[in-house]
Amino acid sequence: MNALALTRQGDEWHLALNGDWSLAAMATLDLELGQLNTPLSGTLVCDWSRAADPGIGPAWALLTRLGDLSADTDSSAAASSKRGLRVVHIGGPSTLEFLRKLKVERRALHAASAPPTLDSTLGGLGRWTLLQGAEVQGVVGFFGRIVVVLGEAFRRPRALRPSSLVRHVYETGITAIPIVALIAFLISVIVAYLGAQQLARFGADIFVVDLVTISVLREMGVLLTAIIVAGRSGSAFAAEIGVMQLNEETDALRAMGINPIEILVLPRILALVIALPLLTVIADAMGLAGGGLLSLLNLHISLPQFTSRMREALAPTTFWAGLIKAPVFAILIGMVGTYRGMQVRESARELGRLTTVAVVQSIFMVILADALFAVLFMQIDF
Repeated sequence: MNALALTRQGDEWHLALNGDWSLAAMATLDLELGQLNTPLSGTLVCDWSRAADPGIGPAWALLTRLGDLSADTDSSAAASSKRGLRVVHIGGPSTLEFLRKLKVERRALHAASAPPTLDSTLGGLGRWTLLQGAEVQGVVGFFGRIVVVLGEAFRRPRALRPSSLVRHVYETGITAIPIVALIAFLISVIVAYLGAQQLARFGADIFVVDLVTISVLREMGVLLTAIIVAGRSGSAFAAEIGVMQLNEETDALRAMGINPIEILVLPRILALVIALPLLTVIADAMGLAGGGLLSLLNLHISLPQFTSRMREALAPTTFWAGLIKAPVFAILIGMVGTYRGMQVRESARELGRLTTVAVVQSIFMVILADALFAVLFMQIDF
């Protein structure tokens, strides 16, 4: 008896699988599958009721052969309408559904790796545009909910959650002082050292003070602080809220009538708005101290001379040009971290991915905002 018996029954094809379908009969089955050359369309019913000991290898070989004949083994009606064949398995082994899904995934992967065409390129561009539009809509909606809760806080101050706010100021600000101070000190020492090497060629060592003062107060102090906070606190926000999402704690808050934005998001953003300017002031002070120390040791510029030259280099807006950026950077870091945390669904893998996205996007937004501030300050001569 042949292992394959293909017959036409009305509008359907019927494929009866007979005899031994174990791995031991693989050679015979490959031969008969190779002789199956009839073009197939419409509906194909595979009857496994008379197949003995069906194995994974023979089942995979059958699916592959049917795919070669029809260019599709998917049983969905949508796929059949597109590609002309609908395959239905009766009494198949328990592993058959897994093999069918694996076959579909391999076909999708092969299609994705195929050389791009005009249709695929335009389709990909369209999908990307729709995704970005949905992303922008989600961010605007998230910002709107924050503004609504903040507006309610003016009528109901308890909505600010003072105890939570103080805790987050401590975690995002006080505990970050050592690393921010150390990084600012070392970076300013590096800038002063490199600047001294170049300016010494022209006998202009004293201008190292100008270089350190203006770069630290206008740019490096606030920018370095924001990047450190983005990597430190932005990732923590996304991870903490993401874990609560996975544990359905945010759903429990909603069931109790508590707005998660009020208790999870707003205190974190406000804490950063308070902590980041203070950290910026500390970074500025440590940066100037690092520049002053290197000037003393390497250039023999005394502290009174350094201080006097620093006052001459400072414009009335130099310090404020850096400090004004801090609250804006804080809002961007807090919003990105909490928004990505609220997006976590289904798995720990998604938690890790969105935490990484939160850090990367926070740093990108901070640098982009800093560039826009630089253009704005240049235009208004600030």
